[in-house]
This record gives sequence, C-alpha cells and structure tokens, in this order.
Amino acid sequence: MTVGGSGSQLRRRAPASARSNTLLNTLRRERGQSGAVATELVVATPLLMLMLLAIVQFALWSHATHIAQAAAAEGLATTRQNGATAADGEAAARDVLDELARGPLETSSITVRRDSAAAFVQVRGTASPVVPFLVLPVHAEATGPVERFVPNLPTG
Repeated sequence: MTVGGSGSQLRRRAPASARSNTLLNTLRRERGQSGAVATELVVATPLLMLMLLAIVQFALWSHATHIAQAAAAEGLATTRQNGATAADGEAAARDVLDELARGPLETSSITVRRDSAAAFVQVRGTASPVVPFLVLPVHAEATGPVERFVPNLPTG
C-alpha cells in the first residue's frame, strides 16, 4: 500500500499475538542465561582462592628454605672453627632456628658431622601448611673444610 505520492510504503504492524510471542521468546532466552553468572562465580571463586593459597604456600616454603640455609651456614661456620665440635655446630644451628623458624619451619632436624678434614651440616623440616594436605619438605646442606693450625716449618 502506498501513501501519498512519495512512493514510501506503509508497513503493517504484526498482529498482537505475534508481538506477544516475540516478547515471550526474548524473556525465555534471557531467563535461560540468568543463572550463568552465578554458576561462573561458584566455579571461579574457589579456583581463584586455591591459586592464591598456593602462591602464599610457595612463598612460605621459600622463606622456610632460606631459614634452613641460614641455620646450616651458621652451624657450618661454628663447626669449622679450630677446636670446635659437632655439638657446637648443632647448637649454633639450633639457635638460628629458634630465632627465625618459629612459624614457617616445622619439625626441623639438624645433622652435624665433623672429621679432621671437613664439616657437614644438614637441616631438614617441613614448611608450615597453608593449603590443607600439602606438605612441602625443606632441606639445606652446608659443607666445608675444617680450620686447622699448621705450624710454619723451616725449609731447608
């Protein structure tokens, strides 16, 4: 149907029943997507929290490893001294652990060996758990020669 002489056509409106069907289809489509965001949050939030806890757990394990290394180095420095014993080195390493490792390092053990040529200190333990059921071992070793007095002998 043409209105006037402009050549434009008059568009007919769809019947009321067709308009209501289109509106119902749109509402149904929107209702089907309405729970998608909540479902994504239910899945994504625990995963993000687990990733955050894993990062904190790794940082705590790294800190515990550095403490164990410091204790082993201190124990070695004491054990290497001229006239020192393995018990002296173990006491020095234990002092470092008592000062620094109260939180991040659990169930620590110290092994010290000393002979006439070398000293060896080993510190073992576990990092404090942040993520349940995740036990990360901590291990540090230090080895070095023992100091000894060598008299200056005359040559020749």
